[in-house]
Amino acid sequence: MPNLAAIFKAYDVRGIVPDELDEDVARRVGAVFVDVSGARAQGAVVVGHDMRPSSPGLAAAFAEGAAGQGVDVVEIGLASTDEIYFASGSLNLAGAMFTASHNPARYNGIKMCRAGAVPIGAETGLTEIRDRAADDIAPTEGDRGRRLQRDVLGDYAAYLRGLVDLTSIRPLTVVVDAGNGMAGHTVPTVLDGLPLTVVAMYFELDGTFPNHEANPLDPKNLVDLQAKVRAAGADLGLAFDGDADRCFVIDERGDPVSPSAVTALVAVRELAKEPGATVIHNVITSRAVPEIVTEHGGIPVRTRVGHSYVKQEMARTGAIFGGEHSAHYYFRDFWRADTGMLAALHVLAALGGQGLPLSTLAADYERYIASGEINSVVTDARTSVDMIKVAYAAKAGVEIDELDGLTVSGDGWWFNVRASNTEPLLRLNVEAADRSTMARVRDEVLVAIRA
Repeated sequence: MPNLAAIFKAYDVRGIVPDELDEDVARRVGAVFVDVSGARAQGAVVVGHDMRPSSPGLAAAFAEGAAGQGVDVVEIGLASTDEIYFASGSLNLAGAMFTASHNPARYNGIKMCRAGAVPIGAETGLTEIRDRAADDIAPTEGDRGRRLQRDVLGDYAAYLRGLVDLTSIRPLTVVVDAGNGMAGHTVPTVLDGLPLTVVAMYFELDGTFPNHEANPLDPKNLVDLQAKVRAAGADLGLAFDGDADRCFVIDERGDPVSPSAVTALVAVRELAKEPGATVIHNVITSRAVPEIVTEHGGIPVRTRVGHSYVKQEMARTGAIFGGEHSAHYYFRDFWRADTGMLAALHVLAALGGQGLPLSTLAADYERYIASGEINSVVTDARTSVDMIKVAYAAKAGVEIDELDGLTVSGDGWWFNVRASNTEPLLRLNVEAADRSTMARVRDEVLVAIRA
């Protein structure tokens, strides 16, 4: 029996197959999931999986475990993570998605939610599933649940297109890098028939990722897309991660548009539909986001990093939209779940609804210079953070808060340091009004971290 504590993370299950995650574990988790998720009341759960070689077997084992508890299992087969959220929301069923997102091919994992795409994290059921799955759960007496196959891709695409009107935009050429992940499955259906010329890159579903890692947060994985956008003379590029719940945007010059700028752009569009609404942003999102939200009559609310925290704040405040620095975008109209595809549709609509190039359009939302996330290996993350806090607390004109890690703000700059949940790393993000200030603050903090 693998060590479950090693693979149950803050928001999901993730580990190496089969050493850490195998079909026996998936079956046990499926059996426990029925009770913890509240699925017994609905009488069914919905299960999907990505294109990794291990995914179909793991998903089938989970389905067997759940069906053994007397509930039906709606199997939607190949799916993106936001497609499972759509199924969970539209069918009002608890759901499980088998994917390791952007991790290498030897990994797999499980993302789980309650009916209505309500997230299950460590504090809201994941720890209980871990503890109970350590004991083999016997099938219930009586009838087993049925395993039912259902294709929801068409309904998913229609739902998204009903939220963003793209029928009247000017013709655009868009290069899409699916990274051999699930966007290769969803993009053709979602974008079909629109005034778009789609240049497809790596749409072949291949969980061994033969071209590059399906992790667009790493700049090296954007190089092919950037080159293709320039070569094709395209209006923009879109890069999706392995399970296609995150989307990164490249402008017509081949330059990345920051997720913070995308957050601000989408927020402005959502606020136009509902003036005065609340928009969520995390502690690492650019300060431009709350400024722009306020300027457009919205109410910005700052929260911790991570989908469970963003979704909780959206539920508490009734927020219309939320965005994170990692290119996760959350929509109230999508059961408060994250969907990179819907964010991409908003970018296409904004660009195609006017005549300026994306670089010019995005410049209105890029106000500051950011370092990007810089990781440093440390022996003791807590001690390192405490030392930084003491050093900066003594400086005049500095503000400190600890909503998530340590955020230090000065005149025209701020930085955040956070410990990784899974590795001996400190993550540093710096933003400033100009490049020289950003570089100075970045280098100063890195010296303190790496001393």
